[in-house]
Amino acid sequence: MSDASTIRSRLADVRARVARAASRADRDPASVRLVAISKTFPADAVRAAADAGQTEFGENKVQEALQKMDRTAGLPIRWHLVGHLQSNKAKKAGARFDVVQSVDGEALVPLLDDAAVTAGRRLEVLVQVDLAGEITKFGAREEELPGIFAAGAQARAVAIVGLMAIPPAVEDPEAARPYFRALRAVRDRLLARGVSPSMLTELSMGMSHDFEIAIEEGATIVRVGTAIFGAR
Repeated sequence: MSDASTIRSRLADVRARVARAASRADRDPASVRLVAISKTFPADAVRAAADAGQTEFGENKVQEALQKMDRTAGLPIRWHLVGHLQSNKAKKAGARFDVVQSVDGEALVPLLDDAAVTAGRRLEVLVQVDLAGEITKFGAREEELPGIFAAGAQARAVAIVGLMAIPPAVEDPEAARPYFRALRAVRDRLLARGVSPSMLTELSMGMSHDFEIAIEEGATIVRVGTAIFGAR
């Protein structure tokens, strides 16, 4: 694991890169939220980043995240689930996470909603969109999105706030740009169909190797792990 000073330095570098990318797009850097992806890294790494001012962290697996939450209890941080959510883990996720970015089916919405209601909390949700039709990736197809948003409109404690996508792995960050544009276009088509703008305020796209391109294309949330914590 990288030591605390290395994490602090890398975090400062990522923030500077976020600010430069936002400036290139004539955007306010404050309009981009940085989620530090701490999957596979220990709670000490989360604590080091939190000590450097990082407030939002992302995990792929519910059980790993719950253990880390317990070990960092008391820190002023918010937790995002960015990995695939199985329905049998929805109860635990809805009760503990602040944001679930990986909802890819209509049936997950009431499960998360029930869990959040029982826990007496509000849960933000992003809908993961399948942009490339990759068999190995998760995400809802565009024709499935209206049903998910309709379920969100009926929820009591869940608030759908936007879309998330994971483009195919590419070596050249520029090759991801069409996928980021495609997610923005999906958002625009949903707005044109009458989906409430309050349910489409966030676009979560871009990771360590391509987050600057994503910001140029309108990302409001970027998910950065390796560039902060080091190689896994």
